[in-house]
Amino acid sequence: MKKNILLIATAFISCMAWAQTATVQPKIMVIPYTKQGEDITQVIENDVNKRIVLAKIREAFDSRGFTTIDFAAKLKSFSRTEGLSQESQTDLKAMIIQQSGADIYVEAEMDILLSSSGNSVKTILTAYDISTGGSLANKVGESGKFYTDDIGKLGAKAVEKVADEFLDIIQTKFTDIVNNGRSISVDFSFEQTSSLSMSTEIGSEGLTLSDQIELWMSEHAYKNNYHIQGTTDKRMIFDDVRIPLKDSNGNNYNINRFGLEFLKFARSNGLQITRSTANNTLVITFK
Repeated sequence: MKKNILLIATAFISCMAWAQTATVQPKIMVIPYTKQGEDITQVIENDVNKRIVLAKIREAFDSRGFTTIDFAAKLKSFSRTEGLSQESQTDLKAMIIQQSGADIYVEAEMDILLSSSGNSVKTILTAYDISTGGSLANKVGESGKFYTDDIGKLGAKAVEKVADEFLDIIQTKFTDIVNNGRSISVDFSFEQTSSLSMSTEIGSEGLTLSDQIELWMSEHAYKNNYHIQGTTDKRMIFDDVRIPLKDSNGNNYNINRFGLEFLKFARSNGLQITRSTANNTLVITFK
């Protein structure tokens, strides 16, 4: 009996240890690099070599147990259901990325080098956090020179050379996000006609606006992790604020949701604000 209890206890402890060390992996979507104004649909449909390289990158992710999302399938489905006009094609990639359900997207660029001494392909891989747009990893792979016209095969070889290291960096960065939150900046300022300033007292306790902002930030920043770059009477900048990957219900959380929470706080104190996001920064302006 004692032996059975010991075995059960050992198994339970092992399961708990596994649960604590299990790695949460991101959902990843691989997309081709496109120039400004370039039709991404044509890029994929007209270049078989790029399709081969994209497929090879997905294979590398799949082999490591990552969940991947097929960008080409999303592109076809989105274009068909949305009936996009020609003018909106330039925004198509951004719309698919935001609605893909992925955590990270990897942009793949391919540079083909042809010469009499052999052909080669260089691939440039860049991983981005979809929620913030921040760069997570960058790697350049080169196939080496070969006397072959099979550009797709050369591209695949270039990917293979850097895939493991590239994936290791992504996993490390994503694990840090899971454990410590995403990093954003928050910039508070005032309209020129505003009668408010950071020294204005608000709320029943008579605290200044800057103090109220910091108290709110300490409650809403993930694990109370934030840093104030500086404060003046007309501006307050947080250069590193951590927000969670998921909310308490397990739904995706992002910079816009964080801004919405502050909007609710402002209204509860009789304050009017405008908010916008740019380059991973939440801009809050008091009216």
